[in-house]
Amino acid sequence: MTASLSAHAAEPELAPLPLKLPLPTLKGTPEDLPQGANVEPLTDKLRPPFLAPKGVRNIALGKKVTASDKNPFIGQLSQITDGEKEAFDDQVVEMRKGVQWVQVDLGEVCEVYAIVVWHDHRLIQTYRSVVVQAADDPDFIDNVTTLFNNDTENAAGLGIGFDKQYFETQQGKLIPAKNLKTRYLRFYSRGSNATAINSYQEIEVYGQPVKK
Repeated sequence: MTASLSAHAAEPELAPLPLKLPLPTLKGTPEDLPQGANVEPLTDKLRPPFLAPKGVRNIALGKKVTASDKNPFIGQLSQITDGEKEAFDDQVVEMRKGVQWVQVDLGEVCEVYAIVVWHDHRLIQTYRSVVVQAADDPDFIDNVTTLFNNDTENAAGLGIGFDKQYFETQQGKLIPAKNLKTRYLRFYSRGSNATAINSYQEIEVYGQPVKK
């Protein structure tokens, strides 16, 4: 009984992520939205709060971002982790078409509990070939872990994905990471149903540095 109580007392206190959502787009819902068994239904309901250890914060804020397209034709890569994610033209980074990726360096090994991604919620759309991976090195060779993959055509060459496509909204896409210990995160995409270009508004990573 004593050991059981001690183990229970050691469990971390949980709290909702300190996630601040942007305002919804004013453009309304387009007609002829993608649909099918591989597409999550569009909803205006807020998702339930995601619980993580109390004190977890956005450890991606202000961190270095690199990309396969080193020169976006709109915006700067640093904007992807600057904390600005409203549905405004000046808060979106736009890159070339085809499969592209952006990468966030957390600066040190961290325990990651959840990732939230906004590609472009100025318009309700679904992004294609979305793959999110973590690794111990910037070249993504050591200890690579796939956290999300809806690339059903294997366009990114990372394996066929079985996660569903989802609609870009103010809520972003929340991807659980199950307290994964990692430093580097890479995000792939291949345009959307509305455009061939690749866009990002913000990437947030909720976690904490690994205690040494």
